[in-house]
Amino acid sequence: MKKADIFEFYHRLAEANPAPETELAYGNAYQLLVAVTCSAQSTDVGVNKATKALFAEVKTPAQMVALGLEGLKAHIKTIGLFNNKAKNVIALSEILVRDHAGEVPADRDALEALPGVGRKTANVVMNTAFGAETFAVDTHIFRVGNRTGIAPGKTVLAVEKALDKKTPQPFRVGAHHWLILHGRYICKARTPQCWRCPVADLCRFKLKTAPPTIKSAKVQTDTVKAAA
Repeated sequence: MKKADIFEFYHRLAEANPAPETELAYGNAYQLLVAVTCSAQSTDVGVNKATKALFAEVKTPAQMVALGLEGLKAHIKTIGLFNNKAKNVIALSEILVRDHAGEVPADRDALEALPGVGRKTANVVMNTAFGAETFAVDTHIFRVGNRTGIAPGKTVLAVEKALDKKTPQPFRVGAHHWLILHGRYICKARTPQCWRCPVADLCRFKLKTAPPTIKSAKVQTDTVKAAA
């Protein structure tokens, strides 16, 4: 995709959503770190349900350590891999208290040194909590990067580096959120909704999907009514 097209791509996404945000619920940088750590192989909706009561009680690493492993498990037992996630959250909280004065570091290496925190999680926290120009590539962004041609790559790291190289100002801070939301709600994995995509004419995806026919739309409506 050409530079001018990439700029226009982001410009249109920004016009549609001027202030993109993560869909994870959190109150501070520490809660964001916990939420992102818990979100692996889980939906944001599921994580938010699990952490609502938790975050009302726990706002700092010290409070998490005081809650303890079993107390944390009781809060997040509805999300996948909760046993391992709980161990990581308690361990990283202990390290934050011991080595970082209870604060979340705004540094990728320091974040990745924490249990359960990989490059993607570190990038999310740096971008969302501290406004860093980082590009956290999940399955949605990997798909959008390759499908549209905005940042093709065979690996997650390759797509991240392509985004870092090609994404212009003033879109670098918001790029992660625009791309993930675009992949989650429009450029879906199985059936991308090309007919309502604001950047369809810029996208290199050749198998553009047509809007649902009147007949199929009626079937979907009838199915919804029958299930109600």
